[in-house]
Amino acid sequence: MNSEIRDTQVIYCLSGLGADSRVFDKLELPGISLVHLEWLIPIGKEESLHDYAVRLSQSIKHENPVIFGLSFGGMMAIEISRLINVKAVILISSIKSATELPVWMKLLGKCKAYKILPNRKLASIPGMNLFRPVQNFFLGATAPEEIAIANEFRDSVNPLYLKWSLGQILRWKNDFQPPMVFHLHGDKDKIFPITRLKASHVIRNGGHFMVMSHASEISPIICGIVEEIQSRRTA
Repeated sequence: MNSEIRDTQVIYCLSGLGADSRVFDKLELPGISLVHLEWLIPIGKEESLHDYAVRLSQSIKHENPVIFGLSFGGMMAIEISRLINVKAVILISSIKSATELPVWMKLLGKCKAYKILPNRKLASIPGMNLFRPVQNFFLGATAPEEIAIANEFRDSVNPLYLKWSLGQILRWKNDFQPPMVFHLHGDKDKIFPITRLKASHVIRNGGHFMVMSHASEISPIICGIVEEIQSRRTA
């Protein structure tokens, strides 16, 4: 595969929980235009994942799009693919179904542990910054830029969105798969261990934050995937 994209390809992308489009800044994707779908604030704490996906999908202006999702964004990309026809879904550091959720997440979901989160920003809680090194270790954020971005996301995330999103992740029941799925995953991911899932592309020494730390390796893979999608469309 020579990764030569014949036509400019628009890809709709979803970042991870609480993150924004900056997590994709290190990717070099010639011939690809990324359109970032901004996270919305849930309409109340009981908004369903389906209803939320409907609202997000209203920002998609192309028919049969390719959707690219990172972590929780990948789970949301699959939920959107339930609602509209898509060419493909590309997942990075994410999961495809509830069977790939780690056991500890399933247990936290059953006891609804996410409900103990405070209704205020994490940065306002005394001593919370002491946990940053541990949190960043599990994220795989090691470079200064990665750590700074991870800390900023964590400090600024809306508390309603955070509690709602964690609840959706921990209680995800999905068994639906879109027709074409590509899954890039790091073999050192501590959030979604690779031992519980099957990826189409395994990134050696990649952690959960590999979209930044391993961008030079991931970029040509994505370009190759887009070329494959285009080839299948014209075959």
